Amino acid sequence: QVQLVESGGGFVQAGGSLRLSCAASGISLPIYDMGWYRQAPGKQRELVAAITSGGDTNYADSVKGRVIISRDNAKNTGYLQMNSLKPEDTAVYHCNAKRRIGAAASNYWGQGTQVTVSS
Repeated sequence: QVQLVESGGGFVQAGGSLRLSCAASGISLPIYDMGWYRQAPGKQRELVAAITSGGDTNYADSVKGRVIISRDNAKNTGYLQMNSLKPEDTAVYHCNAKRRIGAAASNYWGQGTQVTVSS
């Protein structure tokens, strides 16, 4: 029942922009911590950006100043605005939502969306 549906990935030239979306169903996204992760072939998965249920944000050093993570609570959707894209940003980007309630934990992942940046 829980599903994170990602969109907005694609093929862009270096210096271009993309806006990734993560539409949630089956959960109320505003009460979850949300993160965007990426993984390129042969590289470890890394956290790109995160936003807590309280609105605090965190960014990887490699993308600081170029990306903004946000939520639209009315649409139950998270976003990652990516500007000044570089070829090294090429990766599969995954949306994640998680929270803990006492001893219980919930952790959900989207299917991933491909971002390819050409020089």
